[in-house]
Amino acid sequence: MTTSWEATVEAQIRSAQERGEFDNLAGAGKPIPGRDTPYDEGWWIRSFMEREQIPSDLLLPTPLQLRRRIEQLPDELRDLPTEESVRAYVAALNTEVVAWLRTPTGPRVAVRPVNADESVRRWRADRETAGQATAVVSESPRPAPARRRWWHRR
Repeated sequence: MTTSWEATVEAQIRSAQERGEFDNLAGAGKPIPGRDTPYDEGWWIRSFMEREQIPSDLLLPTPLQLRRRIEQLPDELRDLPTEESVRAYVAALNTEVVAWLRTPTGPRVAVRPVNADESVRRWRADRETAGQATAVVSESPRPAPARRRWWHRR
Protein backbone atom coordinates (compact mmCIF):
# COMPACT_ATOMS: atom_id res chain seq x y z
CA MET A 1 0.00 0.00 0.00
CA THR A 2 2.78 2.46 0.86
CA THR A 3 4.60 1.70 -2.38
CA SER A 4 1.58 2.66 -4.47
CA TRP A 5 1.17 5.87 -2.48
CA GLU A 6 4.88 6.67 -2.89
CA ALA A 7 4.66 5.92 -6.62
CA THR A 8 1.68 8.28 -6.95
CA VAL A 9 3.52 11.07 -5.16
CA GLU A 10 6.66 10.53 -7.25
CA ALA A 11 4.56 10.62 -10.43
CA GLN A 12 2.96 13.93 -9.38
CA ILE A 13 6.38 15.43 -8.57
CA ARG A 14 7.80 14.26 -11.91
CA SER A 15 4.87 15.70 -13.88
CA ALA A 16 5.19 19.04 -11.99
CA GLN A 17 8.90 19.12 -12.85
CA GLU A 18 8.12 18.50 -16.51
CA ARG A 19 5.58 21.34 -16.51
CA GLY A 20 8.24 23.63 -14.99
CA GLU A 21 6.36 24.39 -11.78
CA PHE A 22 9.59 24.16 -9.77
CA ASP A 23 11.51 26.57 -12.01
CA ASN A 24 12.41 30.05 -10.71
CA LEU A 25 11.30 29.45 -7.13
CA ALA A 26 12.27 32.04 -4.52
CA GLY A 27 15.47 30.97 -2.81
CA ALA A 28 16.53 28.58 -5.58
CA GLY A 29 20.29 28.07 -5.50
CA LYS A 30 20.64 29.87 -2.16
CA PRO A 31 21.73 28.19 1.09
CA ILE A 32 19.05 27.28 3.60
CA PRO A 33 18.85 30.07 6.21
CA GLY A 34 20.15 29.09 9.64
CA ARG A 35 21.80 25.92 8.35
CA ASP A 36 25.10 26.61 10.12
CA THR A 37 23.60 27.73 13.44
CA PRO A 38 23.20 25.32 16.37
CA TYR A 39 19.78 23.74 16.87
CA ASP A 40 17.31 25.79 18.89
CA GLU A 41 13.99 24.32 20.04
CA GLY A 42 12.19 27.66 19.73
CA TRP A 43 13.42 28.51 16.21
CA TRP A 44 9.97 28.28 14.69
CA ILE A 45 8.30 30.64 17.19
CA ARG A 46 11.12 33.17 16.79
CA SER A 47 10.91 33.08 13.01
CA PHE A 48 7.10 33.35 13.15
CA MET A 49 7.27 36.37 15.46
CA GLU A 50 9.88 38.09 13.27
CA ARG A 51 7.94 37.36 10.08
CA GLU A 52 4.59 38.53 11.49
CA GLN A 53 6.18 41.38 13.51
CA ILE A 54 4.61 40.25 16.78
CA PRO A 55 6.07 41.93 19.89
CA SER A 56 7.75 39.54 22.31
CA ASP A 57 5.84 41.10 25.23
CA LEU A 58 2.84 38.98 24.27
CA LEU A 59 4.68 35.87 25.45
CA LEU A 60 4.98 37.20 28.99
CA PRO A 61 2.54 36.00 31.66
CA THR A 62 -0.30 38.39 32.48
CA PRO A 63 1.16 39.92 35.68
CA LEU A 64 4.42 40.75 33.92
CA GLN A 65 2.54 42.28 30.98
CA LEU A 66 0.59 44.43 33.42
CA ARG A 67 3.76 45.49 35.26
CA ARG A 68 5.38 46.47 31.97
CA ARG A 69 2.32 48.49 30.92
CA ILE A 70 2.35 50.29 34.29
CA GLU A 71 6.06 51.09 33.87
CA GLN A 72 5.44 52.49 30.39
CA LEU A 73 2.35 54.45 31.48
CA PRO A 74 3.96 57.94 31.53
CA ASP A 75 5.12 57.50 27.94
CA GLU A 76 1.67 56.31 26.87
CA LEU A 77 -0.13 59.16 28.62
CA ARG A 78 2.17 61.88 27.29
CA ASP A 79 0.47 61.96 23.86
CA LEU A 80 -3.12 61.97 25.13
CA PRO A 81 -4.90 65.30 24.50
CA THR A 82 -7.20 65.73 27.53
CA GLU A 83 -7.40 64.92 31.20
CA GLU A 84 -10.53 62.86 30.57
CA SER A 85 -8.68 60.66 28.08
CA VAL A 86 -5.86 60.18 30.62
CA ARG A 87 -8.35 59.13 33.29
CA ALA A 88 -10.12 56.79 30.84
CA TYR A 89 -6.81 55.15 29.88
CA VAL A 90 -5.82 54.67 33.53
CA ALA A 91 -9.31 53.35 34.36
CA ALA A 92 -9.07 50.77 31.56
CA LEU A 93 -5.66 49.65 32.81
CA ASN A 94 -6.94 49.46 36.40
CA THR A 95 -9.87 47.33 35.21
CA GLU A 96 -7.41 44.81 33.77
CA VAL A 97 -5.31 44.87 36.96
CA VAL A 98 -8.36 44.28 39.18
CA ALA A 99 -9.56 41.46 36.91
CA TRP A 100 -6.17 39.77 37.27
CA LEU A 101 -6.15 40.33 41.05
CA ARG A 102 -9.53 38.58 41.34
CA THR A 103 -8.35 35.48 39.47
CA PRO A 104 -4.55 35.48 39.47
CA THR A 105 -2.78 33.21 37.02
CA GLY A 106 0.89 32.82 36.34
CA PRO A 107 3.71 33.80 38.66
CA ARG A 108 3.02 35.67 41.86
CA VAL A 109 4.07 39.21 41.04
CA ALA A 110 2.95 42.28 42.97
CA VAL A 111 0.69 44.34 40.74
CA ARG A 112 -1.39 47.20 42.10
CA PRO A 113 -3.89 49.52 40.44
CA VAL A 114 -2.55 52.87 39.29
CA ASN A 115 -3.51 56.07 41.11
CA ALA A 116 -5.43 58.12 38.52
CA ASP A 117 -4.88 61.44 40.29
CA GLU A 118 -1.12 60.90 40.44
CA SER A 119 -1.10 59.95 36.75
CA VAL A 120 -2.99 63.13 35.84
CA ARG A 121 -0.61 65.20 37.97
CA ARG A 122 2.39 63.68 36.21
CA TRP A 123 0.69 64.14 32.80
CA ARG A 124 0.15 67.85 33.52
CA ALA A 125 3.76 68.28 34.64
CA ASP A 126 5.03 66.59 31.48
CA ARG A 127 2.83 68.83 29.32
CA GLU A 128 4.01 71.96 31.12
CA THR A 129 7.67 71.07 30.66
CA ALA A 130 7.01 70.24 27.00
CA GLY A 131 5.13 73.55 26.60
CA GLN A 132 8.00 75.49 28.17
CA ALA A 133 10.47 73.76 25.86
CA THR A 134 8.46 74.76 22.78
CA ALA A 135 8.01 78.28 24.15
CA VAL A 136 11.76 78.62 24.59
CA VAL A 137 12.32 77.43 21.04
CA SER A 138 9.68 79.77 19.62
CA GLU A 139 10.99 82.76 21.62
CA SER A 140 14.53 82.41 20.31
CA PRO A 141 15.56 85.65 18.66
CA ARG A 142 15.47 85.67 14.91
CA PRO A 143 18.32 87.30 13.13
CA ALA A 144 17.46 90.70 11.74
CA PRO A 145 17.09 90.74 7.99
CA ALA A 146 20.15 92.01 6.22
CA ARG A 147 19.86 95.64 5.22
CA ARG A 148 19.82 96.26 1.58
CA ARG A 149 22.01 98.92 0.19
CA TRP A 150 20.34 101.78 -1.63
CA TRP A 151 21.72 100.60 -4.98
CA HIS A 152 20.03 97.16 -4.58
CA ARG A 153 16.58 98.55 -3.76
CA ARG A 154 13.82 98.55 -6.31
